[in-house]
Parts: sequence; C-alpha cells; structure tokens
Amino acid sequence: MAERGILQDVVLQVLIEGERIEDYPDAQPYPSALFMALVEGRRLHVVAAFDQRNEWGYVITAYEPDLDHFEDDYRTRRRQ
Repeated sequence: MAERGILQDVVLQVLIEGERIEDYPDAQPYPSALFMALVEGRRLHVVAAFDQRNEWGYVITAYEPDLDHFEDDYRTRRRQ
C-alpha cells in the first residue's frame, strides 16, 4: 500500500463505504472479498479477509484498478 501511495485510513474508508464486488468464499486461510470505492478522486480496490472465529480482519492488498484488467465499470474482469 505504501509503495502505491494508499494510506491506511483510505483503505478503511473503502472497506466501510465501498461496494463489495467479488467474494472469495474458498480463499485460505480465511474467506475474502474485493471491495471498490472512489476516495479522494481515486478509484480503489481492496481485498480483505475476515477470521470469524477471532473476529479479525486482514487487508490482503490495495490498488488502483486499470482497464487492462477490468472493464470500464472497474467491477467486471476482462477475459484474458
């Protein structure tokens, strides 16, 4: 996140206010999901996982999606 200039409070804002656009229920060690939001003029994706047993959340990654990998809605993955 730091290398991409994405601050922790911005990531938290994506998780709280953003839209969940993909679920990964079989991800290991915990189920995870992809969230998207427009924050401070930047469209961001955040992948996060949740450990229900211990009630801990984990940020896996945060990035600005690009049109090489996503359709122009930034929700739909392009077929490679």
